Amino acid sequence: MIKNIKYLSLSAVMLASAVRAGNPERAGQAGAGQLLINPYARNTGMVGSNSAKVRGLEAQFLNVAGTAYTRKTEFIFNRSNWLQGTNIFVNSFGLTQGVGETGTIGFGVTAINAGKIDITTEDQPEGNLGTYTPTFYNINLSYAKMFSDNIFGGINLKVINEQIPNVAARGVAIDAGIQYHTGKYDQIHIGISIKNLGPKMSYKGDGLSRQTKVNYGSNYELTVNNRSGAFELPSLVNIGLSYDFYLTKDSTGLSKKHRLTMNSTYTSNSFTYDNFLFGAEYAWKDMLMFRAGYMYEKNINKSFDLGRRTVFTGPAAGLTFEVPFNEKKSTIALDYSYRFTNPFGGTHTFGLRLNL
Repeated sequence: MIKNIKYLSLSAVMLASAVRAGNPERAGQAGAGQLLINPYARNTGMVGSNSAKVRGLEAQFLNVAGTAYTRKTEFIFNRSNWLQGTNIFVNSFGLTQGVGETGTIGFGVTAINAGKIDITTEDQPEGNLGTYTPTFYNINLSYAKMFSDNIFGGINLKVINEQIPNVAARGVAIDAGIQYHTGKYDQIHIGISIKNLGPKMSYKGDGLSRQTKVNYGSNYELTVNNRSGAFELPSLVNIGLSYDFYLTKDSTGLSKKHRLTMNSTYTSNSFTYDNFLFGAEYAWKDMLMFRAGYMYEKNINKSFDLGRRTVFTGPAAGLTFEVPFNEKKSTIALDYSYRFTNPFGGTHTFGLRLNL
């Protein structure tokens, strides 16, 4: 009882933080926007509404407490065709590994391939100077623990990098989360997480300096170093609730052959509109899974001229095919999700998962 009170008190503190968070008037003032890109197919098939029940490496993005479910070894690779037509691809990979009886460590990398961009200058705005490739990546290192049969908690440290050949910005951030599961069949799931807490970042490098001439009796050429303004990280709070419906029963009163899970998450953003996320997952023997989701935020059904601030129009869908392949009940899974956008041709995400 004392442990439950302690962890629920931590949840109350996070809830208080959420109440003070959202501020749409600050939209566009945060940097490191890649921290808001969900790279995982299972999550995005439900628009990230499953923060209360997310498990494995994918939990590093929504609620790191869910990584504690990995008791052996899990490998994941995902690739997203981000906003089809832009030639931007998001690659993510990593693993989670159970340590001891209750702990789990996780390592994940998310990298954005934005292709090649023409080099231009003030003197040659038309280009013809070659190309450069921007570099964006986040490295995550997490630890989660099963504090009891019902309470899971975790923390995630991430290193952030944004770079072109002569200018770069680097920073660090921390995520923390907790999940609580209850009910006769542990079918009720509650999750709270806080993400992207860290110091301000700024750009530095030779690309911020330039040569200029000064006329003081005679012409002098000086090197002037321009300072880059610091920017904050897009911090947010997720508050999630999920419920499992088991559609058939056996002699024990419970059968997990047919499961329907309803998910909901409220996301309080510090620098833009808050999000209301809803999703559902149907699973047959946890081998074949179908997903659907809808994201709502203020003005999402309007045009950009009338206040819309996201390219996503709300709906998403996805599916998974997962099968065992040895006597240890190790599994291999193929995941897919699609998020609708306007403009562009939506976002396709493909995933491969190994549970050993």
